[in-house]
Amino acid sequence: MAASRFEAHARSGPDGATIALRGQIDIGAERALADAYATISAEGAATVILDFSGVGYINSTGIALIVRLLADARRDHREVRARGLSEHYREIFRITRLADYIVFEDEPAAVADGQGGPP
Repeated sequence: MAASRFEAHARSGPDGATIALRGQIDIGAERALADAYATISAEGAATVILDFSGVGYINSTGIALIVRLLADARRDHREVRARGLSEHYREIFRITRLADYIVFEDEPAAVADGQGGPP
């Protein structure tokens, strides 16, 4: 199976800035993800929404890149939300405790029971 080139497209909207993620999140995603975060940072968005609906695969390096983005957002006092994660990756986010720092927009129960927001 050929690797899918990663793309991250930042755009602002009424609910915050969205970073639409496409392809595989691995070491090849580092520059595009950092550039997209820098774009929304420069715009001053209070909330960043990571749209994972175009992502088919995230490896351990990809998880580390997401952790780095979360650390940057926390430093910048920015809320991070996620949408479009498959059930498999939502479970991985729970196991790795990433879910403690991300609000799952498409999973209201996670928000309701306190598992999806900043501590």
